Amino acid sequence: MNDEIPSLQFDPTQVEDSVGYLLARARTMISRGVDESLRSLDITHSQGSVFLMLFMGKCNTAAELSRDLFIDSAAMKRTLDKLESKGLIKRVADPDDKRLFKLELTAEGNALAQKLPPIYKEVLDLGFTGFTQEEIGFLKCLLRKLLANRPLLETR
Repeated sequence: MNDEIPSLQFDPTQVEDSVGYLLARARTMISRGVDESLRSLDITHSQGSVFLMLFMGKCNTAAELSRDLFIDSAAMKRTLDKLESKGLIKRVADPDDKRLFKLELTAEGNALAQKLPPIYKEVLDLGFTGFTQEEIGFLKCLLRKLLANRPLLETR
């Protein structure tokens, strides 16, 4: 494995060709597509991401959600407060640590979460029109490799 840190070329006159710009634009494009598709359910893409993480059991605290979704704790608190006020999630005291609250989907939140995967799939299918399965697999491989560098960025 090559541990050298690559030196990416950056030309301020060609910002639209930078990796960071392209990643940000692609993420924004998909996020806006999901936002539009979720509008009828009265939730946003960010809220939908929280639902999916809770539904899949990947996260069950605000801190875990913040960390995994790259959302600051204040924004996560606002999101969770909004979802709780809508009756879609509930905070339950952790029996092992009374200072900690676990997050759970309510019955209504669980029903809503089950509607999300097909919506996300439809948006992604449209966004990846013209891509082969091999290209999508290669992109996922590259993105996982990029995400594996998270500790390097967090310890700077």
